[in-house]
Amino acid sequence: MMDWTLEVVVVPVSDVERARAFYADGLGFVVDHDTRVSETRRIVQLTPPGSGCSIVVGTGLSPMPPGSLQGLQLVVRDLRAARAQLLERHVEVGEIQVVGPTGVRPAQPGEDLNNVGFLFFNDPDGNGWAVQQISARR
Repeated sequence: MMDWTLEVVVVPVSDVERARAFYADGLGFVVDHDTRVSETRRIVQLTPPGSGCSIVVGTGLSPMPPGSLQGLQLVVRDLRAARAQLLERHVEVGEIQVVGPTGVRPAQPGEDLNNVGFLFFNDPDGNGWAVQQISARR
């Protein structure tokens, strides 16, 4: 069987410097490279700590309008700690939610969030992100 790995997702943004700062300083993504290919094309690749998949922001990369990418998802082992870190870095992030058979509801203090805990935020252009807690895989 052949492995198929997702390595890069292009995230459409209107301001590359603002996006680079948000993802690097706000989210803590590692800047892998920032390359000007030409006068009209720039590629900034950033990788979340521990991830095998990177994002790319830049100019001249995609026909998608800035802010149109929704449903990107990160996974962490401790959602409460991740939310605290995002707030410390001045990222506007929602409250922790539990997604289950009865719908979406606010998480309760001390509740087990494994597989069901989520928080949501947008980048400065409105691209939508989710963060899910998976502390143990089945």
